[in-house]
Amino acid sequence: MAWLERKILQREHERWTEDDKRRILPFEWGIEHLGAPASETEPREYLHHYANEAVAHSEEFFATPPTDDFRLENNLLSFPSAVKTAYRVNNTAYARLFPVAKSKRAVVVLPHWNADEQSHVDVCRFLNRFGLAALRLSMPYHDRRKPEGLERADYMVSPNVGLTLQASRQAVMDVKRAVRWLERQGYSRIGILGTSIGSSVAFISMAHEPALRAGVFLHVSTYFGDVVRTGLTTSLVWAGLRDHLTAEEIRHFWSPISPFPYVHRMMEHDGQCLLVSAKYDPSFLPEFSRNLFAELERYQVRYERLVLPCGHYTLGHFPFNYIAALRFATFLRRILI
Repeated sequence: MAWLERKILQREHERWTEDDKRRILPFEWGIEHLGAPASETEPREYLHHYANEAVAHSEEFFATPPTDDFRLENNLLSFPSAVKTAYRVNNTAYARLFPVAKSKRAVVVLPHWNADEQSHVDVCRFLNRFGLAALRLSMPYHDRRKPEGLERADYMVSPNVGLTLQASRQAVMDVKRAVRWLERQGYSRIGILGTSIGSSVAFISMAHEPALRAGVFLHVSTYFGDVVRTGLTTSLVWAGLRDHLTAEEIRHFWSPISPFPYVHRMMEHDGQCLLVSAKYDPSFLPEFSRNLFAELERYQVRYERLVLPCGHYTLGHFPFNYIAALRFATFLRRILI
């Protein structure tokens, strides 16, 4: 192992241990969050069928009914989420607008898991310097959407299989409503940028939203379940799952909220993508990133890649954050011209 790789991995583990609020939540099938009847007695079979149908009919799965109930006050946008969850506070979506005078170009920005309200604000302001308005969208169960008693956004990714499925589906539908609002404001060239789980949601959103002409995905992988099973940042989530589900089962059950099944949809998309991967990432293993690159090439999807010698957390540190920011800002400006 090279010196740089050892240092990066050491820093990744140090950064992971800095958060002492992590906990192992109990395993739950959670099929009630997916609309299963109370009489359903075979949750494993139900999830198997649910995943098959969701992927096969993903256009309907992520279909988002329109709304006129948008409110903007002091550049804070709010609107009802298209998914009604068991937690009322989570059923309103919030987004912070970073406008640019006379610009018709905008980027929806999706932060990482457990991001606070200030996370990615610097990214939005950096995009402004390139003539791009930014709309920072809070993910389900984050920021002011967090139910009382939660210290972390645990319900976004948890050993509750159905709740996790519902949360990422909700995030994609929130993106689609945010795009509709941007169009109403006169933005005609719209892109999306996501980090970590935000990258997964952004990829799926772009695959199902023709108005998104450019996508930047910071940390990329194939299947949601494989990341949770093998990743450092999600190791406690897998600890709550591993005695109940196999690797194949969790990959399949969470396939509807994974990028890999929708790569073929990008082939028919008029947009372009930039994928940013970390060479020493213990959370999104590099082998999964390479598999996604190969699948994009198999379907002849237009994309660019940037692989940096850093890890998951260290992508946010100098000099890697500056290298990535300059690349994605110039990419977005060029594609959204």
